[in-house]
Amino acid sequence: MEKELKIAEIMKLLPHRYPFLLVDRVTELIPNEIIKAYKNVTFNENFFQGHFPSAPVMPGVLIIEAMAQAGIILVANSLDTATENKDTVYLFTGIEKARFRRPVVPGDKLEIECSNLHKKMQLWKMDAKAFVNGQLAAQATLTASSTNAANIN
Repeated sequence: MEKELKIAEIMKLLPHRYPFLLVDRVTELIPNEIIKAYKNVTFNENFFQGHFPSAPVMPGVLIIEAMAQAGIILVANSLDTATENKDTVYLFTGIEKARFRRPVVPGDKLEIECSNLHKKMQLWKMDAKAFVNGQLAAQATLTASSTNAANIN
């Protein structure tokens, strides 16, 4: 079942808030298969104040984080119990084979795609890619797990 998610629905799934919510819209979501989402990158992003003032570039770790957030939305929508347990927190647990291919700058639309979702015990693994104007900006294999929010404190 393919669907689209707007920001209010994204905020129900992710605990992140400004300035760390890095997914603006989900344009395609097929549980257990693929998610396509995007982040509009503007000069008003707080990280551009220091990275870098004379040549603003989105930090690679934040591109990875945006991909991870999209991946968590895919994971949450691929579980039968995703809406049943409001206390579940999904945690980004690993990065493999991360590569950065082009800078992401103010005015870019960072298009994110996560696919090839696999689950083993409580761990999910997926391929993630980020594009700008159809050009590959970053890619990585990401892993995530879930826990009860009470276990974090």
